Amino acid sequence: MARVAELGRSTKETDITVKLNLDGVGEARLDYPIGFMVHMLNTFARHGLFDLEIRAKGDLEVDQHHLVEDTGIVLGQCFAKALGDKRGIRRTGSCLFPMDETLARAAVDISGRAFLVFDAELSGIPLVSASADSSAAGSFSVSSFQTDTVEDFWHGFSNAAGLTLHLDILRGRSDHHKIEALFKAAARALRAACEYDNRSLDLIPSTKGSLGFPGVLA
Repeated sequence: MARVAELGRSTKETDITVKLNLDGVGEARLDYPIGFMVHMLNTFARHGLFDLEIRAKGDLEVDQHHLVEDTGIVLGQCFAKALGDKRGIRRTGSCLFPMDETLARAAVDISGRAFLVFDAELSGIPLVSASADSSAAGSFSVSSFQTDTVEDFWHGFSNAAGLTLHLDILRGRSDHHKIEALFKAAARALRAACEYDNRSLDLIPSTKGSLGFPGVLA
């Protein structure tokens, strides 16, 4: 049975559609206006082996918070829907992910209880990038990424997916490396938690007999 989901969220602030296949090959098709988040979502799909399609736009003239957080919410809702009653999954997963000087740790429990612990030791200074400006020969356009929105993304994701997620940076210097290592660690932890356990394919991994979450969309 395919574990897929497609959901959308449209408000006065954002318009987002997400398609997710939990049992994919790590392909991502992204129509997303924030370059650094494109990089992170590609990384997330590849390391989780999730197939992911996202089309999104938002009120970036205000700031990046609304779009990044709402993306986490819709992606989390897709995880909850695709997992269904969670029968046969391993439920928990963890990963230590090194990236040069940075070491990230992620631990997840698909528990039906939404909770995030986020300790990334980020500086709060935006990441700045430059690209060639096609409108003026020889010139460049400058864009930036608000690093404080990373916690907003994972907060929205964990709440919407109904899971407990701990994300920590154990050491590191570069904010880019810290954020990217966290996305990779989270993806691999989620991949492990979502995988089927061949010893308990007919069982829901809980002594309660249910891992239901009221936020799941039918």
